[in-house]
Amino acid sequence: MKRMRVISGIYRSRRLAAPDGLATRPTGDRVRETLFNILAPRIAGATFADLFAGSGANGIEAISRGAGMVFFVENAPPALEALRLNLKSLGIVSGFGLEPRSVSSFLRRLAQRERRLDIVFLDPPYDALPEYAVTLDLLGGECSSLLDRESIVVAEHRRKQPLAEQYGELVRYRVREQGDTALSFFQRKKMDIEESSSPI
Repeated sequence: MKRMRVISGIYRSRRLAAPDGLATRPTGDRVRETLFNILAPRIAGATFADLFAGSGANGIEAISRGAGMVFFVENAPPALEALRLNLKSLGIVSGFGLEPRSVSSFLRRLAQRERRLDIVFLDPPYDALPEYAVTLDLLGGECSSLLDRESIVVAEHRRKQPLAEQYGELVRYRVREQGDTALSFFQRKKMDIEESSSPI
């Protein structure tokens, strides 16, 4: 198994396991550090969804930094094994939900429960590229009720694999590139003054 570490917080420098192979693509330590430096002001108490969670490194980083609730969404058996191993080795027994189902199923199910997500992170495996559009379209459309105007959706992807600027109500407002990796940040578009004002 590949080895990673928790970057900061109460589990700082603790080691994490990830399954070998390209089916699960762990977020590298440097990219994860960049991501969480950007998200840092919003993490404490946040509800965080780690979609295509793999080994759970990003959700565990969120827990380590004080997130209030983390949903780990993953249905690949090798990744689930690594995820469960990491939670157990760190002694994490609360403050998370393990969702062994598809991302689409999870999002629809959570939307029906009228829950809200403060931060959503997605990083599909290399062989599941269509999942970017499917997931972002759901978050910007059918399941947009999961997000309020301050919620952030972050997609990790290849730098040479650009994403669309908009998916339904989701609009990209920032891209951070690091090596061959890019992080695209989205929020629900805010209504224009003209749209939000009542007619005279």
